[in-house]
Amino acid sequence: MATPYVEQDVSAVSQMISALEAARKDKRHGGFSCKKTTFKVKPSRDGIDVDSWRMQDWDYKKKGLPTYARGLFTTKNSRNAPEIAVRGYDKFFNVNEVNETKWDVILKNTKGPYELTLKENGCIIFVAGLEDDTLLVCSKHSTGDRSDVELSHARAGEIRLEKQLAAVGKTKGDLARELRSRNITAVAELCDDSFEEHILAYENDKAGLYLHGINLNLPEFATYPSNLVQEFAAQWGFIKTDLLMMEDVNEVKTFLEDVAKTGSYSGRDVEGFVIRCKMSHNPTQLPYQDWFFKFKFEEPYLMYRQWRECTKAMISGKQPKFKKHIKITEEYLMYAKKQLAANPNLSKLYNQNHGIIKLRDDFLAYKNIKGSDAANLDVLDRVVMTEVTKNVILAPIATIGCGKTTLALALKHLFGWGHIQNDNISGKGRPPRFVKAVMDQLKEHPVVFADRNNAQRHERKQLIGDVKAQDVETRIVCLNFRHDEETIDEIRRITQERIIERGDNHQTIHAATDQEKYMEVMEGFIKRFEECNTNSPPDAGFELVIDLDPTAGTRVNLETLVNELHLSLPNVVKEVPSPEKLDEAMEYALGYTPDFKHTIPDRGGKKDSKAGQRQQQQAQPKKKKLEYMAIGVATDLINKILDKAFKGVGPETSRFYLQLKNSRRVQRAFHVTLMHNAMAPQYPELWKRYVELHEAAGGGDALLGECDVILERVVFDDRIMAIVVRIVDEENKWVCVNRVAHITVGTRDASVKPKESNDLLAKWLEVGAGGDGNVIQEVVFADKVTARGQVKGVLSR
Repeated sequence: MATPYVEQDVSAVSQMISALEAARKDKRHGGFSCKKTTFKVKPSRDGIDVDSWRMQDWDYKKKGLPTYARGLFTTKNSRNAPEIAVRGYDKFFNVNEVNETKWDVILKNTKGPYELTLKENGCIIFVAGLEDDTLLVCSKHSTGDRSDVELSHARAGEIRLEKQLAAVGKTKGDLARELRSRNITAVAELCDDSFEEHILAYENDKAGLYLHGINLNLPEFATYPSNLVQEFAAQWGFIKTDLLMMEDVNEVKTFLEDVAKTGSYSGRDVEGFVIRCKMSHNPTQLPYQDWFFKFKFEEPYLMYRQWRECTKAMISGKQPKFKKHIKITEEYLMYAKKQLAANPNLSKLYNQNHGIIKLRDDFLAYKNIKGSDAANLDVLDRVVMTEVTKNVILAPIATIGCGKTTLALALKHLFGWGHIQNDNISGKGRPPRFVKAVMDQLKEHPVVFADRNNAQRHERKQLIGDVKAQDVETRIVCLNFRHDEETIDEIRRITQERIIERGDNHQTIHAATDQEKYMEVMEGFIKRFEECNTNSPPDAGFELVIDLDPTAGTRVNLETLVNELHLSLPNVVKEVPSPEKLDEAMEYALGYTPDFKHTIPDRGGKKDSKAGQRQQQQAQPKKKKLEYMAIGVATDLINKILDKAFKGVGPETSRFYLQLKNSRRVQRAFHVTLMHNAMAPQYPELWKRYVELHEAAGGGDALLGECDVILERVVFDDRIMAIVVRIVDEENKWVCVNRVAHITVGTRDASVKPKESNDLLAKWLEVGAGGDGNVIQEVVFADKVTARGQVKGVLSR
């Protein structure tokens, strides 16, 4: 096989760096944030500097990034031209983590050969050559520093590299020249327990640098096939990563799912596999490109990690927290406590990441059990309530924005279960009235979702106590949205983003109207959150606890919940719905709009005088001005037309529409803007006429008239989507001043304003849709639909 080689394109690299610089200076630029760190390469003869570019992990799920490299260093050569010095892999995701890694998509959009390499459990090391023959050895985001008190990952990787090169009779300069001549970065995993233990063991001949990839130094992702990687590893003294080759993707799927049952391969525990193949978003039209995805084994890896974190907590005097593998973990901690007491030096070494694996293995030997069997013990001890067929209450423990209502609506759609929202109950005595509403629905439904946060123990005490006081035998299942210390910042960020995107589409949280106030409300819930503890009241009153992840998408939590209910309550959830049914339920849930609103009172202890001032201001509201004139069109009709149109096209064309739906970025109401008050200076007579018509009709949202709107096509790029329309108005009474009359469907995120539809359509008129390098797409409606529109004025907020 010919070795891949592509020279760097200075203009492409410059364009990439400019986009990253813009995002670094303005976090909202391009919808992602970026951090730059400059390092001086100390061994280099010419005093070369390199810049490390770091993006947040969640940003890699966004479209339109200048590069998807996770691990990227750039520099300038002697001609002052920018170049990529080090290039990691494109960020790749676990099976079912994103849409592209769902099995049905993988089966449809990828082709072999499929190269399966073991996911080694160490720290990543990049190796590349600079212009002056300096060998640059980096970790993911750092070059390391020889003056560091502690040995850095990069420096540890360099020391190991020096030893292996000496063993094959070569120098760092030799390797630097070879890498630079090929324009590549060698990607390896440093696995060495003498330096740092992780979860899996690497001692003696198993320790070293495992070479698992060679990437071309380009903005786009291009990588060597595994046979050439292994050939390079043999030449330069790297350890080869175990490799399996398969041609059939169904064979890959079967193999991975079989190995996942034990979490071990060839007699050793492994973290999982990385699968390398070719992928196209639309195989009939777009070329295949290098693409990776991973298949991580949950067990026994997660159990080992839990033991490690619990041991460190115990050493630091904290109470270990764990929610899975309870019995075996309790036994392990008793064993570990005795070992730590007998050997005081063990605690110090453990905190330095030494002795972790030995302590674990000693415990397993003491129990005479394999890790995979230990991880399955709590599955064998699972509570299975085959006698239960009805009277089940699902009660979340959550904070705002965790996705509990979306989950409830999806379950309602799937199974026809009941759903009572605490937010729909206003006035005094809400807690007992909430329980009464839940019990009333249990008369009609086998399961009711009691939709309330229950973030504090006293709320759970009230709920469980009031339910148990009824003359009905019930089972209360806790849906525990875990709020662990190490993930709380991520929970805060993700839930706030969800609430901001939802805007005022909620009974009590009106984030679009008063964002600052409701961010404070959310923060209050997080600070007051009290963890579930089934070892003591009131949480001991739950018959079953199912852990959910508030940082995961609701689709993931829905699948987790349905599977767990099927296993523990097999006569309530008799079979697990298909992935298509789960997707359909999510679409239903995400389209929900509440028809009830009430206001949360301020609880900050404000002075009565301030409250009085607010009431007075509310009693004498400032008169709102007319902001724009619009023709409103029925929401249901637009949604049906869009769904029908995008069902008839390929995944590449429908991707952005599905993205808008799944992220709740489709408008909740649709209209054609006739004229905005900002255009009054250009069209003073027309605006005057519109204002007079509005006032004559009584102002507010009074109906001014009706007309027909013909829907022609939908036009979109990766930022915004709009429907091109024609207004049918024989009297020419309702004039639209926009260049193209349109209905804005939705925008990618809050940074994209609906008015940008005008810019999109202006460009569409000039260059059309499709074609080389043109991101604008269109879908022409097969049947031109005429909608009856209502003309109204819209007031400023």
